[in-house]
Amino acid sequence: MLLNLADILLLIHPILACTFIFPVIGIVGYLAWQTRQRRLSAPGETKGKISPQVGREHVAIGNLLAAGVVGITLVALAYGVTYGYQGFLDQAKDGKLSTVQVGFVVVMFILTIISFGILMRTRSKLWRGIFATLAGLGIGVLGWQPGIFHRNDEWYVSHYYFGIVASWLMIFAAAIVQDIYQSKKWRRVHIILNSLALILFILQGVTGTRDLLELPLSWQESVVYSCNFDPKSPEFKTCPK
Repeated sequence: MLLNLADILLLIHPILACTFIFPVIGIVGYLAWQTRQRRLSAPGETKGKISPQVGREHVAIGNLLAAGVVGITLVALAYGVTYGYQGFLDQAKDGKLSTVQVGFVVVMFILTIISFGILMRTRSKLWRGIFATLAGLGIGVLGWQPGIFHRNDEWYVSHYYFGIVASWLMIFAAAIVQDIYQSKKWRRVHIILNSLALILFILQGVTGTRDLLELPLSWQESVVYSCNFDPKSPEFKTCPK
């Protein structure tokens, strides 16, 4: 078998994206369109063709999507922190692994999950704002741990940045879900931000596919990473024989 344990764990994130996240995005998008069509339609035949339950279904599946996006983001961050370049395993090999840092990261993962879980259950506007902020901060802090690849020199096509922003948008959507029934302003905000999230999800599919193509299998890394990746070098894209 060509895949080692690290390679199999790496595939969990894209597998979840393909088999769960993207299908749910399609369902949420369809229900969102149905909900809007029913709201804008005058009483009569057109509105009668759309189930009055479509709004509740949209909210329920939307919350499931938000939880899935946050979850898949945490899966990716956990892999990067552990197996990424200068992550925990690399630090352990070099004798530089700090128990305090490991404990801090574990606590941040736990607090982020708890904060998001409470956000999904509470109805108080104040507490929704507090726990949405805590969950968003948790993802942001975890995203800047050693081992996470950011592609800072090409941030505008970075899978990491697109993913973090998409996660924040999903957290925000979950935080305002009670308000969109009471205010047209929040409904407009909901539509605009989730349309942006849809664009980011499409870009995630593109950049994620690219990143998988660029990543070597774990047992190939020593050879691949010895190649020349400097575009200014005359030996660009060449490897030692």
